Formats: sequence, structure tokens, C-alpha cells
Amino acid sequence: YAVIMAGGIGTRLWPRSRTAIPKQFLDLLSPRTMLQDTVDRIEPLIPLSRMLVVVSEKHSDVVRTQVPGLPEENIIVEPGPRGTAPCVALSAVAIQQRDPKATMAVFPADHRVADAEGFRTAISASSAVAQDDYLVTLGITPSHPHTGYGYIQRGEPLGSESGMPAYRVERFTEKPDADTARQFVESGQYYWNGGIFIWKVDTILREMARVLPKLYAELEPMAAAWGSDGLGGVIESAWDRVPRTTIDYGIMEKATRGAVVPVDIGWDDVGNWATLSDLVGGDAAGNTARGDGRHLLIDTSDTYVYSSDGRLAVVVGLE
Repeated sequence: YAVIMAGGIGTRLWPRSRTAIPKQFLDLLSPRTMLQDTVDRIEPLIPLSRMLVVVSEKHSDVVRTQVPGLPEENIIVEPGPRGTAPCVALSAVAIQQRDPKATMAVFPADHRVADAEGFRTAISASSAVAQDDYLVTLGITPSHPHTGYGYIQRGEPLGSESGMPAYRVERFTEKPDADTARQFVESGQYYWNGGIFIWKVDTILREMARVLPKLYAELEPMAAAWGSDGLGGVIESAWDRVPRTTIDYGIMEKATRGAVVPVDIGWDDVGNWATLSDLVGGDAAGNTARGDGRHLLIDTSDTYVYSSDGRLAVVVGLE
């Protein structure tokens, strides 16, 4: 099963990304939206029938419009943002009701991956590693000492699957300073944490019971009510009591059987305008003009301009 986390609230890439339409629902990199690109990337491996999208109530209709054919029961509505751990917990309960022996892969809806085939190969390899009760994450091979990403240090090797090596996770480090990031990259033992996870449903739920007992306690009444008319009320009631935490901090940093599969797949989380401008490319002067408006750039270089609804954007003397 695939779980796509689409609950972001649009705090980055303002003013295009807003609370009403966050970046995962925008066509930032292609004519398709980032959510649609994510679905397209996964669907050759996992069909829509086994693809769940976790989203807020206010954006559930956007998901229905952008992913036609997604079964209604595969749209999982979370009452409010509580971090990625409750999001994953809710989807794990949903999958457990269908198939207690299932394996699930978790993906953010707003990432860019250039090598889709390599991405799918890595997910398949990680799924095989996960059968030994490992909590697996993809480790992005770093291209430079980025200070805005978390890092994963690899430990002892676990063999390989489909030609891809796997390692035990030695430790996670959140957003290091520049000198530390440089040391990490030069060591060759560290990877960026891309927030992509693969595990068996029973493995992740068992780990939640161990390290996040307050969260796990709220899952039991949800599981009991699953499929009933009262499910929404049960989730709503429990959600305020659910601890606010992330998968990385709440689960992975405390896990004793974490594994990492290194990948080099052209990954980026498109976190700011400069990154987006680099990814879409520019003209000879380094300028990028996007949108369905009009653009006039005079004596301008290395600039990203977006204009919509036929508006004219004139840029003079800007670098």
C-alpha cells in the first residue's frame, strides 16, 4: 500500500502556495500538480486501489478532483495538523483493517524525483528489507552540505536487494550547522533524510505501542469503529489528545531496527523559490517566467517571475 501525506498548509512558496491551495496541489514543476506527479510516480508500482491520500477536510475535494479514480474510502481525512506520526498512524490503522499483513510505503505529496524508475526500484528493494521487521527509510545521496535537511548515518551493512545495498541506521541528526554538514558529506557515511518510509503495518504499529503509547492508545477505538458511521466522530474526539510529533523524532530516532537504503534519484523537497527556479531552469540570462500572464524582463538576470490571469509583469534592472 502507498500512503501519500498531502496535509501541508501552504507556509512555503508564498504567495503561490497559500492555505487554500498549498504547494502539493500546484503545478510548480510540470503541467501536472505535485500531488499528481507523486501519484504518477507510484502508480506503476502500486495501483490506485491500494493508494491512500491523507489530507485535511478543506482540501479533500481538491484530492478528488486531481486524482480521479481514487476510491472514496482511500481519502483519509485528518481533523487537523498534528505532525507526520499521527498521520501515519491513522493510515496504518486504515490499512490494517483491509490487510493485517500489508506493507506500506509513506510519501510526502510535494517532493520532486527526477528518476522515477530508480525510485520505484528503491521502494521495491526497501519493501523486501522491511519483511525482516525493519523500519526502512530512503537515504538521499547528498550533492552538497545542505543545512536545511536532516541526515541519516549508516551503520553495518544488511546485504542488498535488487542490486541496492541496505544498512542499519546508526543515528539521525536534525539540520546540522554548515561545518557539521560538510563533515557529514565528506565522510560518505551520511544521507539526507527525504521523509520516505517503508515498513510492515504490524511492525510500525508495534513500534508505536512501544515508543508512543499515548498515540497508540488513541488508535484502538479508531480501529474498533473503522467502517462504521461513527468513525469520523471517534477520530475527531481522539485527535486533540493525540500527541503532536513527527515520524522522525517520535519513531525513527528511537527505533532499534531502523534501516536505510541509499538512493540517488534526483530528489528535492522544493522548499523555496531559489530551489524551484534552479529545478525548472532558465534562459541564457538565468531568468524563468512562468504562469499564464505576460512577462517583460529588461536588463534582468537570475530572476524567477510568475504572473497569472493574464496580468503583465514588467521587471527592469533586477538581479
